[in-house]
Amino acid sequence: MSGEDGVGLGPASGPASGPMPQAGLEPNPAVAPEPGFEGLSPKPGQAVPATGAWQPGDPVGQRQFADLGRFEPERGGSLDVTVAFETWGNLNQEKTNAVLVLHALTGDSHIRGPAGPGHPTAGWWTGLIGPGAPVDTDRYFVVAPNTLGGCQGTTGPASLAPDGRPWAARFPYITIRDQVAVEMALADHLGINRWALVVGGSMGGMRVLEWAVSAPDRVAKIVPIATTARSSADQIAWAHAQIAAIRNDRFYLDGDYYDQPDGDGPHIGLGIARQIAHTTYRSAAELDARFGQDAQGGEQPLGGGGRYAVQSYLEYQAAKLALRFDANSYIRLTESILSHDVGRDRGGVEAALGQVTAEALVLAVDSDRLYLPGESATVAKHIPKALPLFTVRSDYGHDGFLIEFAQLAPLFKLFVEG
Repeated sequence: MSGEDGVGLGPASGPASGPMPQAGLEPNPAVAPEPGFEGLSPKPGQAVPATGAWQPGDPVGQRQFADLGRFEPERGGSLDVTVAFETWGNLNQEKTNAVLVLHALTGDSHIRGPAGPGHPTAGWWTGLIGPGAPVDTDRYFVVAPNTLGGCQGTTGPASLAPDGRPWAARFPYITIRDQVAVEMALADHLGINRWALVVGGSMGGMRVLEWAVSAPDRVAKIVPIATTARSSADQIAWAHAQIAAIRNDRFYLDGDYYDQPDGDGPHIGLGIARQIAHTTYRSAAELDARFGQDAQGGEQPLGGGGRYAVQSYLEYQAAKLALRFDANSYIRLTESILSHDVGRDRGGVEAALGQVTAEALVLAVDSDRLYLPGESATVAKHIPKALPLFTVRSDYGHDGFLIEFAQLAPLFKLFVEG
């Protein structure tokens, strides 16, 4: 997930067809600035575990598990894959009411419900999915898997390899296509031949597009949000520094840190990676309006004796992530994002998107400086049955897709039920 949370959409590429909202309204000023991470906060003096990965023996919470057998990633290697996932609602007899929700980089399967045993954070899309919500679980069967390479129950670097030790840096290189191939196997396991809707933001939106391109007969509608059809050099550059921060942490130990005591894992490098990333998840205007050049508490940054408030904020975000995530997973998932290109070996992006048969609602965030609105416009332009691009108006940058519920909710409802 990005900060990786509504009514104001304006069409960005001409008038929309059908009953979709037309008027651009203002962002919701009452929205909480920090989405979806209640229940987990660093404590003063707390020694950070070597990994925040979920491990067998930890509380299961609402997770279910599917053992999917042997899987061979497209760039080599072999894995016995288990997928952790959560569900809400009931699959109808015809199996036509299934919805797939795909999380972002540091997200997981817990899209709805409170933090608690087994779930270090509260659900990240509770406002959009549930009984009576835009994706109404009284009508739809919602499935949210933890992605391949993740660290919250699905096979990833913290999982045990056949030799009984964590995969660590030996975990195979994986792509967005590999993640979707595993999700297809999960759909087969659940007896779902065709999704009524596939939806996700950021890295989740990449998987939405890959689903629609690689298996058009299995997807009726899609909602890719704040994402791109192909990672750009700018996005690769931002991620390069994040990966380097982790690998150059002296406690990274070439990825073999899982048996280290609390405090001796690569949490400094992971935290720096998070600080870099979080800066791209928020907008310059929001950070300046919120923090300006204010000092943190009683500290005095002038002269180097203390921190500015925004520095303290980024350090806090770093500490929270280190408590619930895994450094090797961060690297492998980031690498999958960098490789993302729906046009690879398909004649390019335009040709690949032209193969999509699903109806599409493509959403961008106007202040997103990670996945620029123009990239979403390209997606909407080349999918044959896409509505014109809708742009969320938000001060929160990329994280707007996790915050601006009042904007997203009416769109979801009309598109899903239309």
